[in-house]
Amino acid sequence: MDEKKEVLLKVENLRQYFKMGKKELKAVDDVSFEIYKGEVFGLVGESGCGKTTTGRSIIRLYDITGGSVYYKGERICAGTRSYKDNIKQARKEFDDKKITKEQLDDIIAKNKEEIKSAQEDHKKWARTRKGQNLITNEIQMIFQDPIASLDPRMTVHDIIAEGLVIHGEKNKEYIEKQVYKMLETVGLVREHASRYPHEFSGGQRQRIGIARAVIMKPELIIADEPISALDVSIQAQVINLLNELSQKMGLTIMFIAHDLAVVKYFSNRIAVMYFGKIVELGASDELFAHPFHPYTRSLLSAIPLPDPITERKRKRVLYNPVLDHDYSKEEPVMREVYPGHFVRCNTEEFDRYVKEYQGQA
Repeated sequence: MDEKKEVLLKVENLRQYFKMGKKELKAVDDVSFEIYKGEVFGLVGESGCGKTTTGRSIIRLYDITGGSVYYKGERICAGTRSYKDNIKQARKEFDDKKITKEQLDDIIAKNKEEIKSAQEDHKKWARTRKGQNLITNEIQMIFQDPIASLDPRMTVHDIIAEGLVIHGEKNKEYIEKQVYKMLETVGLVREHASRYPHEFSGGQRQRIGIARAVIMKPELIIADEPISALDVSIQAQVINLLNELSQKMGLTIMFIAHDLAVVKYFSNRIAVMYFGKIVELGASDELFAHPFHPYTRSLLSAIPLPDPITERKRKRVLYNPVLDHDYSKEEPVMREVYPGHFVRCNTEEFDRYVKEYQGQA
């Protein structure tokens, strides 16, 4: 952690599991990171790696399975799975006569206290339609599909104003003024307020989604692949709009995408996610200059280049976890190869990465 920067959001050992019949899908498994106030934090990885689930878990669209999420130092999400697992493990060890009855009772008591604390924190920040100063005022989400995320039966005015209405604002004149202001902020005009979502292009619909999020004056925006459903020419416009808003309004943005080139342009730091876990995390420029994890190198090798001669010679690096790693003796953990640059690796890989970096530096 950088002590000079204020940590706005802290994700600690986040787990999000889903029941799939008799099996359990580990969509997000033991993910930890911090987002500093005022920065753009990129979360990148292939489809199905758990990026969107991470964002939805943070904003409490899911009840998390395990771990904690802290916003401004307050725990807003808390899971109980790890504490329950600790109790089960302790009982098994007691049955195997590895621990005493006193030790078992102590472990059970401590973990039950943690479960109670987690449930109280989670309930405290539960989303409601009443009250003031709710966490949902300060954390907003921009969804991937602008068509599916906008109610086709509501006018643009009602869509953008919905957040204010839900949180108790009754002054119609104030609401209308804010809606018009947001429309102009995102590059639309007042006349658009009376129209319906189907009357707009994809890029315009995404601007409406951005206006809906920004009208709540949030501190943190989770942008879930906001440009993936748009034409290339429109993508640049939306990214530039988000960039302008982040600077103008002092927003902190968590930008989720699968395109590393876009994330590099837009983000201060990048976390690379694979199969529910973060495998590498570092400053944007450093990650591109010194990629260590084989999966990160594979993603970088897939970025097309504008030079046709260079592009013709470009070689894809394929990532195969079975061939690229040997974790039979030691499981990988996140380690800091050099200040601010973390990689999921074991001791042997860590030593190799450090030597590699020292040779490049």
